[in-house]
Amino acid sequence: MSEIIWRGVVMGIGGTILMDIWAYILHFVFKQPAPNWGPPGRWFWHLPKGKVFHDSIANATPYKNEVALGWFMHYAIGVLYGIILALVVTPLWFAEPHFIQPWIVGIVTVGAGWFLLQPGLGLGWAASKTPNPTKVRVLNLVAHTIFALGMFLSALLLAG
Repeated sequence: MSEIIWRGVVMGIGGTILMDIWAYILHFVFKQPAPNWGPPGRWFWHLPKGKVFHDSIANATPYKNEVALGWFMHYAIGVLYGIILALVVTPLWFAEPHFIQPWIVGIVTVGAGWFLLQPGLGLGWAASKTPNPTKVRVLNLVAHTIFALGMFLSALLLAG
């Protein structure tokens, strides 16, 4: 079991790193806003206090280390998703990984952003309160596909 967990951790980190590289490509090449993990960090800080949904996370009480907490949770959740993938595939998959399984996990995980994080930040269900919800949704789907690609490439490296 520890071997499967270890593989999941590696896949989750690999997927998250590739997703972050993609975000910085979007920022530097296509002038999209840089990732800002402060608002999610603030959101996570308020969760134990019983506050899940905010009208605007910007109006919530700030937390001194919210950016660091946001980055930490970003990677922790990526690792969790990698472990979930490792637990749902068969052991034979690790010998010869295929992209479809990580991609399904990647697409399913978009739901956590659309139906928990985004409304929690005050952005509405599936970014419905943002100026361009369709753009946000498409970028979310692409980012999670990139995350899946990173998990798949990590699995290929582990298969060696």
